[in-house]
Amino acid sequence: MNTPRTQSQGREFAGTPGRALSQHVIAEIRELPGRFPQPRSAVMPALDLAQEELGYLTPDAMTEVAEALNLDAGYVEGVATFYSLFHMQPIGKHRFYLCTNLSCTLRGANELVDHVKKAIGVSEPGELSKDGLFSYEGVECLGACEYAPMARLDHRYHYDLTAEKVDALIEERRSPRPHLTSPHGGEGPAARPARKPRAPRKKKADG
Repeated sequence: MNTPRTQSQGREFAGTPGRALSQHVIAEIRELPGRFPQPRSAVMPALDLAQEELGYLTPDAMTEVAEALNLDAGYVEGVATFYSLFHMQPIGKHRFYLCTNLSCTLRGANELVDHVKKAIGVSEPGELSKDGLFSYEGVECLGACEYAPMARLDHRYHYDLTAEKVDALIEERRSPRPHLTSPHGGEGPAARPARKPRAPRKKKADG
């Protein structure tokens, strides 16, 4: 028998009785396959919707995602367990995904990780802060090497990070204000800041 679920941040989840996911999220998931050439391509965005609602992926939630997409539950679970962005245990409401690949490391990623750990009060990846708001994880690459060091937080990318920028991001989430936009340039998952201008090419000499 299913028991009532709570979000990882400690607030009660008002889903459909006896179900992991709300009817609204199930309806959104059922619309996803029409946006892709293959139904299986909808699995990752569907899992993202489920995780956003619950805070993490439960076995029941993955089963409901599979049912909504008419896919095998084992395949859906395989996708969820393969990618590090999906979590099977409660995580902080706000999770830092800090790139620790070569480009970011050369520009201070390791020091940034140490700063995040100290700022949110944790000692290892995946550990929840005492207030339940934060956790962090090191990841290999987020595809924005020219803007290193960078991280993903709350479905947005943050570039050219410094300790001061990290502190501001944390403070905004500890004391949220309505309609407050981060001053540090969070970009949507598919977005990138304008590329840095290149020097003009020199004309070849005639002859």
